[in-house]
Amino acid sequence: MPARNGPARNNGVYESTSSTSLEVRFTQSQLSGTRRELIRAILDNHEETFFLSSREMAKRYKVDAATIVRTIQALGYERFADFAADLRNHFVKQITPYTVLKAATQEKRSVSDQIRLCLERDTESLSVLRSSLVTERVVELAKLIHRSRRILVVGVDLAVSLAWLLAYGLTPLGFDAEAPVGTTGNLQHKIDVLTNKDLLIGISFGRCLRETVESVLRAKSRGVPTFGITDVDTTPIAMHCDAHLVASTSSPSFAGSYVAPVALINTVIVACTHLRPKRALDLLGRTEDEYRTGARWYQEPPRRVKPATHENNHTAGAKPKRTRTT
Repeated sequence: MPARNGPARNNGVYESTSSTSLEVRFTQSQLSGTRRELIRAILDNHEETFFLSSREMAKRYKVDAATIVRTIQALGYERFADFAADLRNHFVKQITPYTVLKAATQEKRSVSDQIRLCLERDTESLSVLRSSLVTERVVELAKLIHRSRRILVVGVDLAVSLAWLLAYGLTPLGFDAEAPVGTTGNLQHKIDVLTNKDLLIGISFGRCLRETVESVLRAKSRGVPTFGITDVDTTPIAMHCDAHLVASTSSPSFAGSYVAPVALINTVIVACTHLRPKRALDLLGRTEDEYRTGARWYQEPPRRVKPATHENNHTAGAKPKRTRTT
């Protein structure tokens, strides 16, 4: 019997104020045993299923696509897209480093199998990005970057690496781009000098880090255009930015995976480059000599030749002795 003040449990799902919409539907549904098992499996593996299409999900659970559609309709969804949106929300709210690692350890895979699974998931994320990316949105962001006086890229915690990558990639192309680090106060001061001629790009995933979302809101309150890079269309970054791009961070690693976000950032840099290629060539031409002949690259120091000693010289110049043969 559940505790009086604790969450109630039904159909294997705890009902609480933190339950997702999908969990509530599942709890209140009257699904048959087979359909309940299917939804339960999908929920238990949400980190592996939230980005799948109906056909891909059917293949994963060895049923036909019609079975998937009929099952989600029994949950009260009219379209698979509506179910998929709730599944993404469920993933965002449930995933933590601990739950990812716990799920991975329960699968009883060898270390080699875990490595292969990690690479497979990264490959899947890249495949999803390739098939779902709307290139026009990338071009729109590139045009916005070209129009902006300054670009502030905000990423906190591990996402600071992505923010730095984007800002660094834009700087050689002549853009005043920066990925600020340091205290919350420093970040706020950087935002407070932005105007409607500038741009703030926020990068965060899942439930999204508070500092990143608040930076977006602070910029918007000052009339600064905002753009987000996140992992699903329902994150706070996606909802609060003027526009956004999506790349999955799904991974069996507790740290997540930035393979797809890095690929996405590369497309942004490429778009900015080829939107005005002559400008890019002129700017990169200034460092051409440095890249070819400058002191930028490491060179092995010349090896010092050890001078030959007198004994070595005598030995080297001596004639070999002949041996008598009988």
